[in-house]
Parts: sequence; C-alpha cells; structure tokens
Amino acid sequence: MRQRGGRAVSGLRETPRPSQSRLLEIPDDVQLEDLEARRLRLDNWRVLYVVDEPWEIITVLAGRKRPPYNYDGLRDLIGRRIAASRSRRKK
Repeated sequence: MRQRGGRAVSGLRETPRPSQSRLLEIPDDVQLEDLEARRLRLDNWRVLYVVDEPWEIITVLAGRKRPPYNYDGLRDLIGRRIAASRSRRKK
C-alpha cells in the first residue's frame, strides 16, 4: 500500500483532481482563499490534501485509514496550511 500511495500522491502533480478524489466540505469558520481541500480514496485509506491553484501547489495534509469514518483534526490541518500559505504569499 505504501508504494501505491506514493504513486497516487505523485500522480496528483499531473492530475490534482483524479476521479477517485472528492471535494471536502470545510467548516464555515475556516477561510480557504483559493485553496481546495480534497480527499483521495485508496482502498480503505484516505489521503487528505489541498490544491492551491494560483501557486500550482498540492500539499498532502494526512493519510488516514478507515474506519473510523471521520476526519478529526481536519480543521487544524487546514488552518496550519492556510497560515503557511498566507505567510508565503506575503514574501
């Protein structure tokens, strides 16, 4: 699974929205500003990632085995990604 996951993540460079990925619903209190949070399904694993289209960057936030069927900590992961994106854009 590790090799398959690595190939799938590498493939996001060419196809950031593959057919086995889905857009994630983000809580209203998290501002995304040109960022798109997605999950990629690989059997019973999910790869959570963010697409930053203007900067052409894909950031993998986490890999999670399912079940459980929730994404605890997603708000914190995305919050850290947004903070990093904002500081990078100010430079």
